[in-house]
This record gives sequence, structure tokens and C-alpha cells, in this order.
Amino acid sequence: MTTQVTPDQPMTSLAALRSRFRGALIDTDHPAYERTRTSLLWNGMHDRRPALIARCTCASDVQQALSYARASNLVVAVRGGGHSTPGYSSCDDGVVIDTSPIKHIDLDLDHREGRFGAGLTWGELDAATQAHGLAVTGGRVSHTGIAGFTLGSGSGWLERKYGMTATSLLAAQVVTADGQVLTASSAENAELLWGLRGGAGNFGVVTEFRFRLHPVGPLVYAGMILHPRAAAPELIRSYRQFMRDAPDDVGGAIALVTAPPAEFVPEEARGQPACAIIVFYAGDPQAGQAAFRPVLEWGQPWLCQVGPMPYVAVQQLLDPGFPWGIKDYSKVDYLRELPDDAVDEMVRLAGQAASPFSAVILCPLGGAVARMDRQMMALNIPATDWMYFCEATSWDDQQQAADIAWAKQFLATMRTWAVDQAPPNFLEPDEGTRRIRASFGEEKFQRLVALKDRYDPDNVFSRNVNIRPSARRPISTRARGAPR
Repeated sequence: MTTQVTPDQPMTSLAALRSRFRGALIDTDHPAYERTRTSLLWNGMHDRRPALIARCTCASDVQQALSYARASNLVVAVRGGGHSTPGYSSCDDGVVIDTSPIKHIDLDLDHREGRFGAGLTWGELDAATQAHGLAVTGGRVSHTGIAGFTLGSGSGWLERKYGMTATSLLAAQVVTADGQVLTASSAENAELLWGLRGGAGNFGVVTEFRFRLHPVGPLVYAGMILHPRAAAPELIRSYRQFMRDAPDDVGGAIALVTAPPAEFVPEEARGQPACAIIVFYAGDPQAGQAAFRPVLEWGQPWLCQVGPMPYVAVQQLLDPGFPWGIKDYSKVDYLRELPDDAVDEMVRLAGQAASPFSAVILCPLGGAVARMDRQMMALNIPATDWMYFCEATSWDDQQQAADIAWAKQFLATMRTWAVDQAPPNFLEPDEGTRRIRASFGEEKFQRLVALKDRYDPDNVFSRNVNIRPSARRPISTRARGAPR
């Protein structure tokens, strides 16, 4: 069904908007403005001051807020969970369409499907689906929003078992730039659904997702093994060999980190450079220990906390390393190969990070990722066995500046073995349009431009990894904060 704000009823004033808006409207004079605007963004690198924060409760609210922003010639930012690393979830002087209050959940257990409000976090979605032993590939940090993650990433612990999130997206409700409320599914607006599967929020505001759900847990075999950093070169080689023949149920990652100063970490290891293995087995927990035996028996770890645990706890394992408000800058790429030289260089470069929160996470692909139908999604996943996340993360401005330079150098050095592509959510603004095109591939990029021309020819939705329309009309000088 299609609904539209009629052209003769534009929201030309804030008073008019208030008369029809069901949620909360927070302008710069509102007593909750400062608290609300600083809570919009997870990444502490960004400090935005929007003119209006529209906390939407339904698709109608999104329509009204969009109408007001367009009539007032203001830039639009769309906020779900607020985890946009480049800070796209807010803006200066414009309107933030905040969908975080839209948190409905409707499960169809007979068909293993669910409808989920766009404001949910993965922690909230997982809690609901795990009550029935079901899940969909979700973010590795539980307070990540489902909306931005689905539209521009989709990489999580379940990917080797069930593929990226896009493969499980069955339909979505979308409010387009002209105020229409559309359903995108295989039966209607199928090309729009294709674009939503990785097109990074360029075509509208998604207010609801319908996912196929999969049997997972509620107990899985998982945990963490922590080794001294000195063991990393040989440990990564061993892990590489282990993953070559691993079944789809085997997932996780190996990471170059600093051991946290936590009680569960042996005192002599706290604050020391380390190499951590995240163990994750998606199948029967009793089979997990046998599957991971080569990893469990390798070397002399500082710590080995592995066993049956709730899937929802696995989804929270990385939360302590990515608390709300920390500064984060990332570089991500897929590796064509992982020879010994690449392993040694990765370990060497990881040792140059200034912040104890910065890390390099190496994730195995293959399994269901290798078998995904890449034509059914805009997301462009190369046929490789590995991807890495280089996370420059800190509370300290000086350390953060040093580690941004470090992350850039990491990306440049690893290009010897890399594909030079990344999921949209992990393309920083300083990488320009060349890498956006390269990451989608030219054929998919041109399809995305055609979708942009159809659904957002004025580039209203520009606070994202932006696909510019082919004949973009100029926007007002009041619309500040859009990517250059």
C-alpha cells in the first residue's frame, strides 16, 4: 500500500509539524536538547548540533518530518541506532529523523520470520528471537542499530552459517523522499529491495524490516582465548590452516588487541599486547569443542574461557571495547590472500597502535558467504576468505590523532594483499568517491544510481555513503553537513 503527504499540505512551519507529529520534537530551545543531541551519536569523534530532532514513532511521523525538512530546505540526517562511524546519524543545522522509538516486534514462528521496527538494536532483536531459539546475522556489538547495519554492512558472527544480513532481508517498509510509504519485497518494488540490501540508506527511511529467522542457540559453544602477542605470527598461521577446512558452523575471529584490565584476565596479562581468538560455533554446542580442538590445544594461552554460553552473551563479547561515546575511526578491506608475509606485516603494524583500545580484527569468510547469491543484493562481497577491521579507537584526542594516521598506513600497506573494497558502513568520508564505486563494482553502482534517480533525484538522503543522482539539482546553502 502507498501513502503520500499531499502536495497541498506541506509542513511549512514548526507549528504545523507539531500539530500532526505523534512523537517528540526537540528543537534548540527544548530543555532536553543538549542531552538528546549528544546521545544521537555513538562515535565521540563527532559533535553535531541539529536544528531539530524529530523522534519518530511511526512511518507517518517520518513523512511529516521529511515534509517539514524539504519545505524548509534543511539537510536531513536519518538516525537508527546512532552507530554511523562517520557521524552520519546527525547533522549541523538540519533535521534529524530519529527512528529509535520505533521498536515493535512481530514474530511469525510458523514461518520463521519476523517484522522489526527500525529503531531496535541487535541486543533487543536478539533477546526477542532467542526466546524461541532463532536469530539472524547481526552486529558484533549489541547496541548497534539493526537499520544502518542491515543497509550498509551485514557482517556478523553468523555469516559463515547463514550469510550476510542482506540474504535474510525479505521485505522493508520505506518512506521515500517524496513522502510515499512503500513496501519493498520480491513481489513489489523488487529493485528497491535489491538496493536496500547494502545500498547504505540512499533511497529512503526504512521504518520496518522483515527478516527470515534461523535456528540458533539459545546456547552455543563460544568464548575467548587470549595469548601473548609474541605468539601472534604462528598463532595466526595455525588459525589460517584451521579455517581452511572448517565447517560452516565454525565462526569467530582472531584479533590483535591489548588485554583489558579486567578481573577475568590474569594480572600479569592486563594491559599487555595480546592475540585473542573469538570462538563461535553455530551448531550443537556439544559438537563445538571437538570442532575447535586444534585451536583449544594450541600453545600456552593466558586465558581460555570457552564453553556453552547464551548466544545473546556472544553478541555482547565486544561491547566493552566499543562503549558509547568512545572515538572511533576504521579502515576495512578484504584480503585476496593471507600469505606469511601478510601475517607478519599485520602483526608488525598492529604493534604500532598508540591507544590500548585500538585493534585489528581478522575475520574468516567462506562457508555460506562464499555461496551467497551476490546478484540479489547491492552489497558487493568479493570471493575472498578473509576480511579485516582496523579500528583506531580511543578516549584520548592525541592518541586518536596518532591512530587515525596508523589506520591509514595499515590500509595502504595491506593493499599488497587486499581487494581495495569495503562494506559501505566502513568507508570513511576521507576515502572519496573512488572507493565507493570500487566497493560496489561498476555494474552495481550504475544500478544504484538508477535507483537514486527514481527514488531520491534531489539527494535528500545525502548523509550516508552517498550515491549521487545522475542529474542532481542544487540544494540550499542552508543544507549544511552533507558530504562534499
